[in-house]
Formats: sequence, C-alpha cells, structure tokens
Amino acid sequence: MPATDILARKEELAAKAVALRAERKFNCAQAVACALADEVGADFETCYRLSEGFGGGMGTHTETCGAISGAVIALSQLNSGGTEVSGTTKTATYQLVRKVVEGFQEMNGTTICRELKGVGNPEGMRRSCPGCIEDAVNLAVEVIAARAQQDEN
Repeated sequence: MPATDILARKEELAAKAVALRAERKFNCAQAVACALADEVGADFETCYRLSEGFGGGMGTHTETCGAISGAVIALSQLNSGGTEVSGTTKTATYQLVRKVVEGFQEMNGTTICRELKGVGNPEGMRRSCPGCIEDAVNLAVEVIAARAQQDEN
C-alpha cells in the first residue's frame, strides 16, 4: 500500500474509530485498534478481544489512555516479525510506538486517562475520549504511512 493511500484516508479512519465507540460501545482501545485492523493486516475480532482490557486507562485504572493502547496494538501487529524471529523487531516496534506516545503527549500534555478526563482537576477535562481517539488514530496513521514510505524506498 502506498503511503499516500492511508494518509488520504486519515480522517475517515479517525471517524470510523469514533463511530465504533459511539455506536457500538467499543472502549477507546478497541475503537482505535479495530479501526486500524485492516491497515495493519490484523483480524478485526482479534483486535477487539485483545484490546478489551485496555479501556478506561487499563481496566478502568485511568492510567495510560486506552486510545494510545489501541494504537500500540495496531503498530505492534504491523511491525512485529512474530515468534519465528523472536526479539528481532522489538526495538523497531518500540521506536514506532514512541512516536505515537510522544506525539500524543505533545498534543495533549499527558497520556494519562484521568488527567485527560480532568478527574480531580478543578480546571476540568483536557481532551474528550473521542478527541483522544482521533489523535491516536491520526498519529498512528502518520507512523504507518512513514513506515510504508520507508518500505517503498
């Protein structure tokens, strides 16, 4: 897939993820991972199941934002070489993940669910769940496109 293809569909993929949460009651991790499933060669149902526990900031502990976790699942699927080459792709996958996490942190000031939601903060919410989902999908798409372009060259 040419890198420009996924970039052209970035808004569509973000909207799909937001709709999965709103219409089908997916958690934020499920919404992101499932919206990106086809893009990374993953099975939709498997993404749904594997990401279920990451909602609410990891099982409602309000820690790392579930939308970020969903992006990590997708990027891991995209980049991992699997058990046949165990350990050989880990560093490269971590680099892809770091781009999403750092980008999200830069955009929102935090990656922690409770801080994003404004829990215990008199100033209120920093970013809504749909907004976090959009950010995570957009960042992941940019990473996927950059990797595709690298593969093309």
